[in-house]
Amino acid sequence: MNPTDDRPIVVGTDDSAGAHRAVDWALDEAALLVAPVRLTRALEWPGVANPLVPIAAGWPDGEVRRGAQRSLDAAVVSAGARRPDVEVTGELCPGQAAEVLRDRSAEARMLVLGDGGHGGVRDFLLGSTTTAVASHAASPVVVVRGEDRQAPVVAGVDGSDGSMLALDFALSQADAAGVKLRVVTAWAPPPGDGVPPPLTDPDRLTESVRKALHERLAGPRARYPDVEVEESFVYDRPVNAMLDAAERARLVVVGSRGHGGFAGLLLGSVSRALMNHASCPVAVVRGT
Repeated sequence: MNPTDDRPIVVGTDDSAGAHRAVDWALDEAALLVAPVRLTRALEWPGVANPLVPIAAGWPDGEVRRGAQRSLDAAVVSAGARRPDVEVTGELCPGQAAEVLRDRSAEARMLVLGDGGHGGVRDFLLGSTTTAVASHAASPVVVVRGEDRQAPVVAGVDGSDGSMLALDFALSQADAAGVKLRVVTAWAPPPGDGVPPPLTDPDRLTESVRKALHERLAGPRARYPDVEVEESFVYDRPVNAMLDAAERARLVVVGSRGHGGFAGLLLGSVSRALMNHASCPVAVVRGT
């Protein structure tokens, strides 16, 4: 944990139950990290994303804007009452939610979204918008879903640069929460890919993967000496391994893409599967 990091945890919010859960999760994390929370509400209106009208002429109907501001102000008051030890602010931003959040991520410690939204920012926390935010945000993106558990943080690691960034974020979260980190590496060749049978022996593959990754894990682990790390090497499809690991996690962390023989472990398809189906909050850390 970096005590000099004063960047806010930015929470995408609206009036949905999913957004309320995201705020609660962010407040609890902020208390652990000693970080401020900024509730960000996007206010969309026709013309914002229209290629014929790329820049809106002004705010939408005044009463709509005032209603959104009242709702945001109430959310800030409620959040402050729930966690008086956390500094909470709010901002109402004109524009499409995905674009607003992408811009705000540049100055965020992390960006937190719920798993559902509605109203003026419908699709804000769903499907393609969430995928776009996770794919382009400058900060880690956490989608709050599933259960809150007192359990280890889980990181999916394949040795790629992106997964190592995810590992560092996972270590920082485990360190702040005072819990164990479980590092999961999963690999299995796709069926019919022409891999000779001797190379598909699970024991040989597990040992090969273990040796390849152990050295890369040493550096990040040394930065967080107080975190107990458990290495788990699984001979299975990455999406299966990560969804299974999420059943026993407080947070599962993955990069946005993998590489080489481990392609698929941390690619968009697996990240999307976790964001849609994991039984705990999911953090996606995008590499450069």
